[in-house]
Amino acid sequence: MDPIFAELPFARCVLGRATVPAALVEGAPEGVEPDRDGLVSVDLELAQGRIARIAPAGALRADLDLGRRMVWPCPVDIHTHLDKGHIWPRAANPDGTFWSALETVRADRERHWKAADVAARMEFGLRCAFAHGTCAIRTHLDNIPPQAAISWPVFAEMRARWHGRIALQAVSLAMLEHYRGPEGRDLADLVAAHGGILGVVPLVGPELDADLDRFFALAIERGLEIDCHVDESLDPGARTLDHLARAAIRHGYRGRILAGHCCSLSTRDPAEVTRTIDLLLEAGIGVVSLPMCNLYLQDRAAGRTPRRRGVTLLHELAAAGVPVMLASDNCRDPFYAYGDHDLWEVFREGVRIAHLDHPIGSWPRALTTVPAQWMGLEGAGRLAVGAPADLVIFEGRAWSEVLSRPESGRTVLRGGRPIDRRLPSYAELDFLFA
Repeated sequence: MDPIFAELPFARCVLGRATVPAALVEGAPEGVEPDRDGLVSVDLELAQGRIARIAPAGALRADLDLGRRMVWPCPVDIHTHLDKGHIWPRAANPDGTFWSALETVRADRERHWKAADVAARMEFGLRCAFAHGTCAIRTHLDNIPPQAAISWPVFAEMRARWHGRIALQAVSLAMLEHYRGPEGRDLADLVAAHGGILGVVPLVGPELDADLDRFFALAIERGLEIDCHVDESLDPGARTLDHLARAAIRHGYRGRILAGHCCSLSTRDPAEVTRTIDLLLEAGIGVVSLPMCNLYLQDRAAGRTPRRRGVTLLHELAAAGVPVMLASDNCRDPFYAYGDHDLWEVFREGVRIAHLDHPIGSWPRALTTVPAQWMGLEGAGRLAVGAPADLVIFEGRAWSEVLSRPESGRTVLRGGRPIDRRLPSYAELDFLFA
């Protein structure tokens, strides 16, 4: 913790001369105008754990002058896999490919994923995310039998234990055919009983539309939202995103639908892309991109330099009005060998990978405001009077500074108070790999 924050009067204090992205400020005071980089300079008054006032820089008597350090609301990670995380020491991907990742995770799950193992790795991941400043996470849970009966109770325990620190949601991760017959109904009932989201991985095949119809019927009957892994390849013929949208329209589904990855959209003909985007808008589907994991897995072949980045059409989707988000995805498992549950790293690398700059504009909303709204989190992911004083205070003062360093010295405030940002040691997990 930066010692200058330890002396703050937590009941009520003023952080003076903060630099904040204008896209994250709601109800900016009159006379505060963004600079050429879309940043504004303000004073932030915090009281009783919330933002009490936002004023032009210098208007309030500061308890602490931030010297133009950048401030964000705590970010929201809307697509992760906490149940897979940190198995790399015992389940390394032999060649880095998607298909090897699938097989390696399957073998590890069948051998090791008992409740204690899943709980230890989930807890480790949550501690990392909390230290980096994340305030909410949506995780997918592998639901191949018998794993659902193991992982959902573990998740419920984690959600209760982390209440007030990280808001948690969970999604059932299953292939579309798993929702056929009584097993599918049982899984949907289990998801509903835990207040979860119904998830699926739809693949092209002769039964795709019929299977989607059954899947949507299960979600509608139970009032469940939907979150899918879609077209996670660079095959221009992979068009399950279109089938998903048409199924939503066909069923008149009015809940939130989130489509993750959508990598193949980047390989398709522009006219087809336009038609797909129109379908997404009609169906009300949002898209979450996982730039680091997709860059790692897609277009990989031994001895060959990758040509394509594997990231979906973020600019085109956002320009059309499709809600677009960024998230972390996998962490230290066969699908992504690296990562630390750090959404700042996701944003920093996302800017580089997908050219989310010149200007950066509203892209910070893709890890804060938009996923917070999608997850139904009141007040999270924004800088507004009355919103929680859950803030990340960086050392850098402008984009060229904060995006050039990992910002490992950032300060995180939760309810207006600085947290202990010490990360857990990897050695704590050694007992899982003996």
